[in-house]
Amino acid sequence: MANSAYFSISARQVKIEENTIVPVSVRIDDGRIKSILEIEPAPEQEAWPYLMPGFVDAHVHIESSLLIPSEFARLAVIHGTVATVSDPHEIANVCGIDGVSFMMQEGRRVPFKFYFGAPSCVPATTFETAGATLDVAAVAGLLDMPEVKYLSEMMNFPGVLYKDPDVLEKIAAALQRNKPVDGHAPGLRGDALQTYIDSGISTDHECFTQEEALDKLQRGMKVLIREGSAAKNFEALIPLMQDWYPQMMFCSDDKHPDSLLLGHINQLCTRAVAAGIDLYKVLQAACINPVRHYGLEVGLLQPGDPADFILVEDLKNFNVLATYLDGEKVAEAGKPLIHPNPATALPPINQFNIGPVSETDFQMTDPGTETVSVIKAQDGQLVTGHLKLAPARANGFILADTESDLLKIAVINRYTMAPVALALIRNFGLKKGALASSVAHDSHNIVVVGCNDAVMVLAANQVIAEKGGLCATDGKELLLIPLPVAGLMSAKNGYEVAAQYTLLDRFAKDTLGSSLTSPFMTLSFMALLVIPHLKLSDLGLFDGDQFTLI
Repeated sequence: MANSAYFSISARQVKIEENTIVPVSVRIDDGRIKSILEIEPAPEQEAWPYLMPGFVDAHVHIESSLLIPSEFARLAVIHGTVATVSDPHEIANVCGIDGVSFMMQEGRRVPFKFYFGAPSCVPATTFETAGATLDVAAVAGLLDMPEVKYLSEMMNFPGVLYKDPDVLEKIAAALQRNKPVDGHAPGLRGDALQTYIDSGISTDHECFTQEEALDKLQRGMKVLIREGSAAKNFEALIPLMQDWYPQMMFCSDDKHPDSLLLGHINQLCTRAVAAGIDLYKVLQAACINPVRHYGLEVGLLQPGDPADFILVEDLKNFNVLATYLDGEKVAEAGKPLIHPNPATALPPINQFNIGPVSETDFQMTDPGTETVSVIKAQDGQLVTGHLKLAPARANGFILADTESDLLKIAVINRYTMAPVALALIRNFGLKKGALASSVAHDSHNIVVVGCNDAVMVLAANQVIAEKGGLCATDGKELLLIPLPVAGLMSAKNGYEVAAQYTLLDRFAKDTLGSSLTSPFMTLSFMALLVIPHLKLSDLGLFDGDQFTLI
């Protein structure tokens, strides 16, 4: 990736840890910082751009962008992102080690710094059907690889608390190699939290209240402020950064392509400065803390460092003028200079082993009780509510009812033919039609929500026919984004996928009536069992508080 060109840049350097800004001349040779010479202040320097280290997304699932890594990079660099701490957990649940290898291989095709974790929970739980299993030996093998910097989020927090041998062995494998262990412990507090931390887990990105985050910070954890397309915790957590910035980072976790096109970590810096957080503290969290915590080979504007840096127009809006990686200019004036890679260069990778479903598969037998458990989706959160409501009924079956916003939700096992799991959900707000997706955390079976069985079957069968995709239909018009790469990603140009997704999202809201900010992202998390309170797997309704099927 190194660039042998010799050149220099004059700019106002933001020296983050020194809390100062100085005019400098930076010399770059063979992709590294040769020297940084301070210059006497002069009036003309007021027009110079600001020079600073690039932004790092401290926790992201690249797959959630619907883009292969090379295309993710093309969209990220225009916002000044130079590196990601990437958890390939999604593709690992579908394709195992081959999926992780695919992400690494794909990431090497572009001048961008992808660093990966070894997925710790494949499958995420024993209460769902995934496409693969990564045992202790497989995880240890990944941790031996230099580009694998950490053990990915340990979502099985009950396994930690109750000392499951496999869980503890995976954590030990990372610690023995001096690699950090990422956490995933939504709502965990007090003594249980301390047990979780004492196992060797050092971060968490699942805090949804300030009180929870403060408890974790006070106990020595590092807390990531997450702002993705569905889960948004910035407003709740950002006040903590003023005092706790040495232990904080920014991340997107899961970000759809239309959101990535608009901005990335730079947006969080803009909002943090506008919220009154000290500039240098914000940049410490955005640029430096992830590099130090995960031991990334990302330059921090020191002589001898890789020449990874950005030029920004101002320190309020962080409009990125140019992004450099290893001395190579990879973005300028909002345009990527990384060339798109042809999809034909990709080896095919997927696992989709089922045929079409029928309306009878979606018939939901009336249990005869006055009320049934209903999932309550929450806009901007992955946490759901657990309601007990009286549904609409007819001829011994439970029906969707748009008048009371009780829709049907289904999860279809994509790995083998099996009965369809069914439940009811509130807060999607659809007035007609259905949405279907093969992006369904964490096992990525097919998840469908809709107003009647016929449209749900139509949407689901379109996804099955494409062996992966996102689909929205009103029963007549049908919009689809095929996702042939593991049923999770498109191999097409990122700008094209973002445009397609924008149309799909608008159709789900304007035509079908969804009231959610990001209907498809929210839908993808309705099968995520490790986030409370009530979710649906391909095996049935799951109580995330009791950690059991109900």
